[in-house]
Amino acid sequence: MEHLNLPHEGHRKSDILHIYEIGGGLASGKTSQRLNQIDDVRALGVGDHIALPQLAVCGDQSAGKSSILEGISGCPFPRQDGLCTRFPTEIILRHNTSTSRKAVSLIPSPSRTPQEREQFAAFSREFESFDELPDIIQEASRLMGVRSSELPDAPSFATDVLRLEVIGDTGLHLTFVDLPGLISVSENPQDIDMVRSLADSYLESSRTIILAVIPATSDAETQTIIQRARHFDKEGIRTIGIITKPDLINKGTEERVARLAKNLDRTRLHHGFFLMKNPSPTELEGGLTFRQRVQAELDFFSSAPWKAQAPDKSRVGIENLRLFLQELLDTHIERELPKVREEMYRLIEEVCREIALLGPERSRPTQIRMFLTRVSTEFQSVVKNGLEGNHDVRDGTHSPKRDVNTHVRLRAAVHIENEKFADFMRLHGQKRKVVNKTDEGDSPTGSTNDPTNDSTGDAAGDAGDSAGKSAEATEGEELLVTEAEMLAWVKQMYLETRGRELPGNYNHSLLQRLFHAQSASWSKISRSHVDSIVVLVPEYLSSVLKSILKDVTVRNKLWKNVKTALDKNVKESQKELVKLLQDEKGHPITYNHYYTDNIQKARHENAKFTWRVESQCVRRQQTDWFATNRVEVNMVDRSCSEALIDLNAYYKVAMKTFVDNVCRQVIERHVLAPLPGVFDPNVVSGYSDEDLLRLAAESSQTSRRRVEALKLQKTLKQCLQELSL
Repeated sequence: MEHLNLPHEGHRKSDILHIYEIGGGLASGKTSQRLNQIDDVRALGVGDHIALPQLAVCGDQSAGKSSILEGISGCPFPRQDGLCTRFPTEIILRHNTSTSRKAVSLIPSPSRTPQEREQFAAFSREFESFDELPDIIQEASRLMGVRSSELPDAPSFATDVLRLEVIGDTGLHLTFVDLPGLISVSENPQDIDMVRSLADSYLESSRTIILAVIPATSDAETQTIIQRARHFDKEGIRTIGIITKPDLINKGTEERVARLAKNLDRTRLHHGFFLMKNPSPTELEGGLTFRQRVQAELDFFSSAPWKAQAPDKSRVGIENLRLFLQELLDTHIERELPKVREEMYRLIEEVCREIALLGPERSRPTQIRMFLTRVSTEFQSVVKNGLEGNHDVRDGTHSPKRDVNTHVRLRAAVHIENEKFADFMRLHGQKRKVVNKTDEGDSPTGSTNDPTNDSTGDAAGDAGDSAGKSAEATEGEELLVTEAEMLAWVKQMYLETRGRELPGNYNHSLLQRLFHAQSASWSKISRSHVDSIVVLVPEYLSSVLKSILKDVTVRNKLWKNVKTALDKNVKESQKELVKLLQDEKGHPITYNHYYTDNIQKARHENAKFTWRVESQCVRRQQTDWFATNRVEVNMVDRSCSEALIDLNAYYKVAMKTFVDNVCRQVIERHVLAPLPGVFDPNVVSGYSDEDLLRLAAESSQTSRRRVEALKLQKTLKQCLQELSL
């Protein structure tokens, strides 16, 4: 111990022990440089966001934790019962030869209310001598609401943190944490869980070195701190056992304690144990110095009972513990610093994203207008790209996510719906669909009459009545009919529309009535299609706005305006659809050459079929020239057949035109084309100052969070620069 220098004259025992008295210890070499860096980072407040290397002293109540902490740090702590053991106490030691400062502050737990947080933030006390510390701690305890003579019904423990910062010629750059003693019995079972949870929150950090304090008077295997340390430090690289109070064991049990100290007992640790003798109350009252403490430990373990156990001298005494911690901290910090830097980089990225999402300050109308103009410009650009099908174009960092979901691929989704509409109209748009009787089984309409047995008279009327009744029974649905039933229906309509036309011709109103009946489902189908687009578009716009604007409150307010503009466009589209449907109710009209082409083709095929039938009849009736005169030509059937040909030809042309008109005039013109204008810079320019403040004025919480985020961003960059040296 010759290297220990005597204390300077006039040294105050209540003040921090001078570095020359405690012997350099942890403030040497590379460790000193790293600890300086970590301490600077911690002083900037980053330790509240990223776990930094620290020492945590933990053990059962009255295990001697405070004495160990005092011995390592050189700081005398109050020993009044109930002061530092009811809540975590962080002791921050910063070495500075030109400045001296001692201060106490409070860190509220997350469960505190905003008002309580403000009260805690306002609590800050500086002091000159450690003699003042007990009164300051009592004041902090009252603020925390910890049980005392003044508050007998208050909780026994608090999760708030008392932070003691000591700046001066300490020779140390460390953070120690004195945790409340672990308990297994309490009048209030909640106290047990609270203390354990509190200790676990420190022990679980991979950057916390666990100083597990175990009294020599107890069985180490049953100590809660050993069990918790094994749980969080499975590899055992962070746990150091410290055996205290060997002076209180029964005579003759020294061998048991010595085996534990030599790491030969059932309880073994990777880093083993250190054997300490804490100062007695009598020694403390006499003002024991650090040098005197070290000498008292040497004398105690040099006594006959302990000398006989041959303890490892490098594992006995507070100074050896300090030297060991120096080496362990050196390795620990070098291992953890790369992880700290990596976490800082990640945190900077998160903070930058949050700052971008918060956007610029929005307290004045001019600021809000600029903000909304930027948002509306980006919104308009993304929507235009969506309409044009430029799904892979990136319009800034807040463009909507391009994935397989159709609600973020507007043009693709619209194409899909339009194609479904076109296919459905082609396959199921007609009221009566002719199917093969052999494919469908019995007559699809349920009619058992064969209208081809009689060409005129009651038979035709009965067949028409049957088809009419079937249609009436399934109004609004597609009817599957045979060719005979289809012709029977045409005959019925033909008979109802007879005018002064000659046999073989049909009234001009017949085609109109046939077409109106055949296209009766168009209204329902087209309205359903427009509705599907109307559902799809708001989903797309909502996803765009959500990707651009993360402020939920502002987004919800703006969405109401966007939805109002969209609803107006939807109403216009519905009016346009009504016009199209009204046009289809008029007299059939077309100049599309496909109509005449289809008629000529159908009639040509029909003529060839008739010629083949008539030729077969002629061959069966002998080969004389009178035979053909016996082939009776039914002019009604001929008229109805031609009317059916004309209906099919016109229906195809009209159906294709109607599908195109719905997609172009209704959906494109009134629903899709106006979308970029539902929220664009022109809309923003029309907002009054009152509208701007109502829509996007930021809350005080947002303003505070922006200030905090910007400060944290600056601090993290400064810390990374510090740690890169």
